[in-house]
Amino acid sequence: MKTDAPPSAVLFDLDGTLIDTAPDFIRCLNMLRQQHELAPLPAEHIRRSVSNGARAMIRVGFGLEPEHPDYLEKHTAFLDLYEAGVAIETTLFEGMDELLRDLESRSIPWGIVTNKPARFAIPLIEALGLAERCATLICPDHVTERKPHPESLFLACREIGAEPKQAVYVGDHERDIEAGRNAGMRTIAVRYGYIEQPESVDLWQADIIVDTVSDLAKLLQ
Repeated sequence: MKTDAPPSAVLFDLDGTLIDTAPDFIRCLNMLRQQHELAPLPAEHIRRSVSNGARAMIRVGFGLEPEHPDYLEKHTAFLDLYEAGVAIETTLFEGMDELLRDLESRSIPWGIVTNKPARFAIPLIEALGLAERCATLICPDHVTERKPHPESLFLACREIGAEPKQAVYVGDHERDIEAGRNAGMRTIAVRYGYIEQPESVDLWQADIIVDTVSDLAKLLQ
């Protein structure tokens, strides 16, 4: 990609790609387990499932699926805990702020396209000081179809004023790469994200795979 023209825009998935939200997911899930007199789970055991959202957290923490009668109570309690502290321990991944500042210095707009609901995503990016910097934030609340459908990426490109085929989408989940491909965008898979089977990234058909934020920064230069 370094040999191509600079992208007209760079869009990022949120959890596990742009920011490290795992510490707050881990904290909240273990708080909920403690409320039910269960021992805390190892952080890494929880971390690799974070990109799959609250449903995955309840599966990891309690072994429950949505059809279980106790699922809704625990799902709601988990989301309430998370909403009360979305940015207590969450940070940008190391090196990501420098990457974003480099894009900004070159007048390349960047934005966020996430399956994280707006009730969590908006206060989170505000708390991290990103709200005034990102050119767009697209959540499931803003579209009728979630990723891997391309609707959210098309909307982000319209808000930025970029052609999808000239933009890049960066993500840490197979659905991110599929959504990017469906939108006709160039795609970058990041292996540093919350991936249950890191070797599976090779099967996602991303245009490029990177292992670190540093590698991603070099690529986008």
